[in-house]
Amino acid sequence: MALVADFKVVAPLFLLEIQLVKELLIFLAAMVTWTCSATSVAAPDPVAVLAAPTKIGTSGLVSSNFIYPLAGRQTPECHASTIVSTPTGLVAAWFGGKHEKNPDVGIWVSRFEDDQWTRPSEVVNGVQSDQLRHPCWNPVLFQPATGPLLLFYKVGPTPSTWWGMLVTSNDGGKSWNKPTKLGKDSAIGHIVGPVKNKPIELSDGSILCPSSSEHNNWRVHFELTKDQGKTWEIIGPIHDGKKFNAIQPSILTYKNGSMQVMCRTQEGVIAQSWSSDGGQTWSQPTATHLPNPNSGTDAITLADGRQLLVYNHTIRRGEFPAGRNMLNVAISKDGKTCHPVLTLERDKGEYSYPAVIQAADGTVHVAYTWRRQTVKHVVINPKKL
Repeated sequence: MALVADFKVVAPLFLLEIQLVKELLIFLAAMVTWTCSATSVAAPDPVAVLAAPTKIGTSGLVSSNFIYPLAGRQTPECHASTIVSTPTGLVAAWFGGKHEKNPDVGIWVSRFEDDQWTRPSEVVNGVQSDQLRHPCWNPVLFQPATGPLLLFYKVGPTPSTWWGMLVTSNDGGKSWNKPTKLGKDSAIGHIVGPVKNKPIELSDGSILCPSSSEHNNWRVHFELTKDQGKTWEIIGPIHDGKKFNAIQPSILTYKNGSMQVMCRTQEGVIAQSWSSDGGQTWSQPTATHLPNPNSGTDAITLADGRQLLVYNHTIRRGEFPAGRNMLNVAISKDGKTCHPVLTLERDKGEYSYPAVIQAADGTVHVAYTWRRQTVKHVVINPKKL
């Protein structure tokens, strides 16, 4: 009986050690190859690349500032920021409250006016009745070529039970219309719109939202709307979640018409999938050589055709930096070979959940969680990357 009891204690520890070794091997492979696909290439010196945060004025980093100051902040915690460029300027949003998952968590918005961010205001919350309030989650801002500014967000007790909501603004985020619920679908359950990262607008005006679900394993799917959120078509799920527990995809596009998504996973790596038919069908997810400590990433196709990825180049556990202690930027010309170009943060604490866009003037804007206390806004000149 004692032998059986000891085995029950040792077995979980043994499995944990196996997982830690697996993550370490993945990380070391990434440091050696620095490739998005399975093709190995010569690597830059990882120590030189990741030794310290990039300084303003070097390697394309233009500015780095908090959206709101730590002193006098309106919520103890914040997370999951999103940023968008509108005809009237930049707008950012995030969820904030006592802490993630607490019922008081709502969606907060700030606008960039007169070279500074406005004081944040809570624009929507999860109040269901006088007796019931749920937390809000993962806002995503998107400005279509025509029509109002769209703010997607989620409401519900947990990510596996939340549902999607949409609220719109006709004046660049100064005021907001009444929120609407997105509905349900037999393939995925609740429609959530873009789960974390921004959609893309297709040539016919349809909006393709990268999405995922966290019930029945973590699985990636897409939600397509041709009428800015009134009706929806579901594509996928594109995998069963057994080989890769993958969520929160970012969509990249190529001149030959193909698309690629980069996804967060529980398996210690960023996963990818490809489409050659405009996003109607997708390949099974495969591993890249970029590590992922089970943390959100974001990516964008730049105007010059290159791909830019913001991510945590760490493993989940281990010596510093690990987990969400370090936030990095990589560039790819083909979606296969990635080159690290910036280290945005490298310190104790959490730096995570980036959102990245390119404005009309060509500058790249990144918003991300800074220690769960505020949101940082970084401006990058991609011509210098």
